[in-house]
Amino acid sequence: MVKVGLTGGIGAGKSAVSRLLASYGAVLVDADRIAREVVEPGTPGLASVAAEFGAGVLAADGSLDRPKLGAIVFSDPERLRALNAIVHPLVRDRSAELERAAGPDAVVVHDVPLLAENGLAPLYDVVVVVDAAPATQLDRLVRLRGMAEEDARARMAVQATREQRLAVADVVIDNDGPLEALEPQVRQVWEQLRQKIVKS
Repeated sequence: MVKVGLTGGIGAGKSAVSRLLASYGAVLVDADRIAREVVEPGTPGLASVAAEFGAGVLAADGSLDRPKLGAIVFSDPERLRALNAIVHPLVRDRSAELERAAGPDAVVVHDVPLLAENGLAPLYDVVVVVDAAPATQLDRLVRLRGMAEEDARARMAVQATREQRLAVADVVIDNDGPLEALEPQVRQVWEQLRQKIVKS
């Protein structure tokens, strides 16, 4: 098994890379998706979030009101830490479970947005960073995702800097260009990862 940590700043194109790797046969462990699962209605995770932040972060149907919670935590580092203290251990446990279920010759790609921020690089055999210039990230968030520029800048500001991410990278995928330029790079990375399985 090869354990890959895949990361990149918001708007860098990490999701496109993880989709491509999964299409080639990687077992994808998506931390963002798991983070949503562990706070679904009826979960202990959601109960803990509501206890910490108040019933105001719940929607009328009992689900988590993400925009409301986001407005609280993305402007207050202390509240963000409190949220992470609840969610991260749950995500870590579920990720480990999914990894154990993959076969011994699997390439397991952990899609981890906050890999650099949380010092997680040592947990992986290979760290792949999807890199784009901050101006490119901002443009994608505003133009493609319809985010207000102020919100986009706030989200970028709480993440690691480009330099911090690149410092933990074993492999860098440059995604400053169009989507067509991305696929050949990802295919090459996939071939390298498969080679590691063959050699091990």
